[in-house]
Amino acid sequence: MARVLRPIGHEDRLSLVDHLDELRTRLILCSAALAVAFAVCLWQNHELLHIINKPLQTQTKKQVAKGQGTIGQAVLAQQAVKHLADHTQATLSLLAQPNSGLSAGTRAQLAPLVSAMRTDVSKIPRNPPGDNPVTLGVGEPFTNTLTVALYFALLFSAPLILYSLYGFLLPALKPAEKRVAVPLLTAIPFLFAAGVLFGYFVVLPAAVRFFVNFNSSEFNVLVQASQFYKFAATVLLAMGLIFQVPVAILAATRMGIVSPRTLRRNRRYAIVVCAVVAAFLPGDVITLVLETVPLYLLYEVSILVASFVGRSRDTNEDRAGAPARQTAPAQDAEAEPSVQRIIDHTDRDLAG
Repeated sequence: MARVLRPIGHEDRLSLVDHLDELRTRLILCSAALAVAFAVCLWQNHELLHIINKPLQTQTKKQVAKGQGTIGQAVLAQQAVKHLADHTQATLSLLAQPNSGLSAGTRAQLAPLVSAMRTDVSKIPRNPPGDNPVTLGVGEPFTNTLTVALYFALLFSAPLILYSLYGFLLPALKPAEKRVAVPLLTAIPFLFAAGVLFGYFVVLPAAVRFFVNFNSSEFNVLVQASQFYKFAATVLLAMGLIFQVPVAILAATRMGIVSPRTLRRNRRYAIVVCAVVAAFLPGDVITLVLETVPLYLLYEVSILVASFVGRSRDTNEDRAGAPARQTAPAQDAEAEPSVQRIIDHTDRDLAG
């Protein structure tokens, strides 16, 4: 296990068996990390389910407040029944009073009804129906819990898995290539996490609002848990990958495929491309804007980073080449004798 953490240089010569042994050790390390993360996530599955269900719960509460959707209509019916029961109970209580004007026999008959009504009113649920996704199969609560725990386990163990993967591939790169690749690969996990957070707090709620409300008057909308979790995972994964744009652009500029000047000239095309990419993601017009703006900002940030890296590289090259240019005239002077030296040499020969 300690061998995994020891970096392997580009000059090291390993046999095929050594490479396979290193790969096996890294796979064991990644599997152990994933297993530990999965165990912790399964232990805290209630908190994780609450986190992933929150966008749907927020939208459901808004529908309930407006009386929209299946749950909203059920809440309106529940509130109407409760109000009717309260009013009926209050009416029977007034009629059962001695000063109500009714006969003693009638009031005696009303007394059991008032007691029964009070018991029935206490049984009416005070809280609205559940706003969590529904399950249809017998084993779906169990399988969905395992699925959500696995999603979060992959997310939490991703940095260590990426580190092991990079550690296995980086020795194949030359030192100059490694100086380019290491900063790019280091930024990938952080950009992915930023994309996931942006997708969770901005894109996913907007997408849920759009799809749950779309033609809701024509359907009894009940969100199935397995489909909702797949949808949420797709949105978050897509945003995490989209946030890799700076890495791709910086890699292209470092390899000489495109220059920052070309990227600046093509800003209008970049806006169109960002809008097209955002259009393929789930959501409505508002979601489209919310997705296009950060994409274009990432494009501009990529141009700034590429320009800064390019200037730093040019500066380093100039500093490295300056001594050579300064010593070149001296070397040329020693290699090529001056006219005066030739004359002096000729005079000494003639004098001899």
